[in-house]
Amino acid sequence: MYRVTDQPTSAGCRTRRYPSDTTNAEWALLQPLLPTPASETAAGGRPEKHHRRAIMDALRYVTDNGIKWRALPSDFPPWQTVHGFFTRWGKAGVFDKIRDRLREKIRVTAGRNPAPSAAVIDSQSVKAAETVSRPSRGYDGGKKIDGRKRHIATDSQGLLLVVLVTAANNQDRTAARLLLAALHAVQHGVTWVWADGGYTSKALVDWAKETLRLTLHIVKKIAGQTSFVILPRRWVVERTFSWITQARRNVRDYERLTDHSAAFINLSTITMMTRRLTREKQARTT
Repeated sequence: MYRVTDQPTSAGCRTRRYPSDTTNAEWALLQPLLPTPASETAAGGRPEKHHRRAIMDALRYVTDNGIKWRALPSDFPPWQTVHGFFTRWGKAGVFDKIRDRLREKIRVTAGRNPAPSAAVIDSQSVKAAETVSRPSRGYDGGKKIDGRKRHIATDSQGLLLVVLVTAANNQDRTAARLLLAALHAVQHGVTWVWADGGYTSKALVDWAKETLRLTLHIVKKIAGQTSFVILPRRWVVERTFSWITQARRNVRDYERLTDHSAAFINLSTITMMTRRLTREKQARTT
């Protein structure tokens, strides 16, 4: 059950009843990071009918439980409204912005520089549902998976920096150029990147060094390794994939658009970081 302090504090905001709902402390982190409502801008617009906290709770519910949009419980705003916010905010980069600000807060709390200087990259193939169109899906022969592939870059703590979703038949070495370019565009301070053996390519290493001024370091398996062994740096990004797939919407890819797949990955990490920040804050005050 939710504590009394986790009940809504403003008119029109629904009662908290699901594990995925925001607490007051989490909402205090998220609200300032959302875009200004159109009705409050110079351009003007209609006032929003539904409280934004209810919208965010609905998005977290879909992410955490993996339900169909039309199956959204009736105590949330209409699914069409929630999906509309999901689409608009995703296209405007709102989820990217929230993810980045929360990551910076966690890094500062840990005594680190807000902007990382090193990153870890990896990929994960996941099965795709029948709703995923053929042009955006493929077969990963190595993993024997028909679906999509998630390419991510994290900082040294495993906090998400960049996510790219492609068809599963895209080789890591090929997608790495797009991933590293996207990473360099938003994180100019990153100069060192760790990767696993799937990225082994002199051409890729040289390209990263000459074009992006990035040192791509391949963390290879231990000689003679035949069973699972935790390798330095590589385990960080593998743990991030575990965090991402704790949200049921991310266990399989259901999205028609790869941008929507990336948005749900961002939403799952946003929930993880708000919980981490508010838990740490509570620990410091008790």
